[in-house]
Amino acid sequence: MGQHEINRGDKRVSHRILDGMAWLGAAVLCYLVVSLLIITPAEHRLQRSNRQLQREYRSLLAKHDSLAMVVENVVARDKNVFAMIFDSEPYDFNSEYNTKRVELYEALLSKSNGEMYGLFDSSLAKLEQKMVTAEESYAELNDKLRRIGLKRNNIPAIQPVKNDELTLLTSAYGRLMHPFYRTLHNHQGVDYAIAEGTNVVATADGVVTNIKDKYSTSGVTITIDHRNGYTTSYAHLQNAKVKVGQKVRRGEVIAHSGNTGLSLAPHLHYEVRYNDMRVDPIHYFFMELTADEYQRIMRIAQSGMQSFD
Repeated sequence: MGQHEINRGDKRVSHRILDGMAWLGAAVLCYLVVSLLIITPAEHRLQRSNRQLQREYRSLLAKHDSLAMVVENVVARDKNVFAMIFDSEPYDFNSEYNTKRVELYEALLSKSNGEMYGLFDSSLAKLEQKMVTAEESYAELNDKLRRIGLKRNNIPAIQPVKNDELTLLTSAYGRLMHPFYRTLHNHQGVDYAIAEGTNVVATADGVVTNIKDKYSTSGVTITIDHRNGYTTSYAHLQNAKVKVGQKVRRGEVIAHSGNTGLSLAPHLHYEVRYNDMRVDPIHYFFMELTADEYQRIMRIAQSGMQSFD
């Protein structure tokens, strides 16, 4: 009987151990179910904070893209207009901006949300400062234009021929190959490859001060004094439609293009001078060109290696 009671005692212990393990398993299972289905206050706060961060990130991203686009447009137009009028340095179209932008995006991929938030916050602050600078620049430009008043019509600001597609300009200002001597020379204007008889217009208000005849090196050439330090000249013309001393207005037809003088083919050679110094005429097309069109015509002009005169 003693052994039998011992066995019964062992079975009760075993049952209790099994019961305990079953209850423990049930408790663990309940905990897992509760943890999966029920969100604790701490988890709820974390999830709410995460959603808020996501919303702020999307908002910052949209604001960043919008400000970046505005700044790019403002800076482009500011340089295009301000530089053209006041004869400062032109764009550097060979910048490494695009390459740097790709490298920046690749670097951003490895950063955490917190680091991204900090970078966007810093970037927005810089963009806002650039906006302030651009607005101050435009305010200064507008003030100068206001003081100039009607004299702005005396600043060369359009192309001397109709060139909507921007394809007629073939030779730029600068060092080019001379078509006859086959040596590099300073080409101090721009050439338009156009048919003889094409209308040529004054690029600003002024007075005709000189007309050369067809036997000169530049052929029939008209010079206009705009009475503000600017003069323009139009060479290799077929004929002149104006006389010395005549007042002309911007856009008025002053001549027909030709092939007179030392000219390789029918074309117009156009020059701009400011205080007797020749300047690049492309910088004085700002009334007609957007920033993108300005970049395009610069690239077209720079692709030519030889002048027509």
